[in-house]
Amino acid sequence: SPQGRSKKKSRRHQRFMERRALLEQQGLLSPRGHLGSQTPEAGLEAHTPLTKADGPLAPRCGKVPKTKRVVSASLSPSASPDSIARHHSVLLSQGNSGSKKVPMSSLVLRPGKYVAIDCEMVGTGPQGRLSELARCSVVNYEGDVIYDKYVQPELPIMDYRTRWSGITKQHMKNAIPFKAAQAEILKILKDKIVVGHAIHNDFQALKYFHPKDRTRDTSQIPVLKKRAGLPVRANVSLKSLARHLLHKKIQVGCKGHSSVEDAQTAMELYRLVEVQWEKKLAHSLPSRPPSPVTDPSADSSQYLDDQYWPTDLMASGL
Repeated sequence: SPQGRSKKKSRRHQRFMERRALLEQQGLLSPRGHLGSQTPEAGLEAHTPLTKADGPLAPRCGKVPKTKRVVSASLSPSASPDSIARHHSVLLSQGNSGSKKVPMSSLVLRPGKYVAIDCEMVGTGPQGRLSELARCSVVNYEGDVIYDKYVQPELPIMDYRTRWSGITKQHMKNAIPFKAAQAEILKILKDKIVVGHAIHNDFQALKYFHPKDRTRDTSQIPVLKKRAGLPVRANVSLKSLARHLLHKKIQVGCKGHSSVEDAQTAMELYRLVEVQWEKKLAHSLPSRPPSPVTDPSADSSQYLDDQYWPTDLMASGL
């Protein structure tokens, strides 16, 4: 009967809307009517300048600005590094008209995917010529310490290199074995974009290889050297970049380096040129077929096909 067909059609439409809502919630599908409508400028309203009005600070026009989320809903939680870089470029191009007013951090897609690392080494083996890990520090995008431990090398320490490493015999009393530290650190680095200065030395100390497309080495960024007024092809130290660009002094005195301070400095430098660097990386990436899950430029209509619907909704709709 027509009434039966109408009810069946209504149930199908209801299941369709449920599936669409779930896909939007998971970030696999852009909300209806909002595709490409959100740009970095949207976040400017959340940063309305405050002026003094009879004592306490109050927003202009007497209106309380609503905080708007800048992160695009079309980026999947499992997006690959190349998709992240390309999305940086998209956001930058959308915000060209007012990009100078947009805070650098507002263009960051997922700060939780970024960490910075620095390791301190001591000398082991014959005459202490071998370098082994003795301390490792990892900080998050904001520079907060998420890991900082002293590590007992696998071979006996012949040279603490205290002048540079800051490591002393006293530190080794509470150090953990290398294998245990390695397992803890690699768990943190997994699936992360890792920032560091001359970071290959840190990975070598960890006896680990991190994917190149997930590595950001501040010693290899021409834009940083140009900004500091230094030769692009020169080997520039973290100390020098910090002095020229961040106007702060690190690695001073005779107590050695602080791996926490060095990791935080590397992350500060990365954030300083993040947008320009990621845009350049996006342009240098080889073109590849768009992924229906990770590529934000993929046609959202394809997610309405059965093959992309969650199995739990498929079962409930039968």
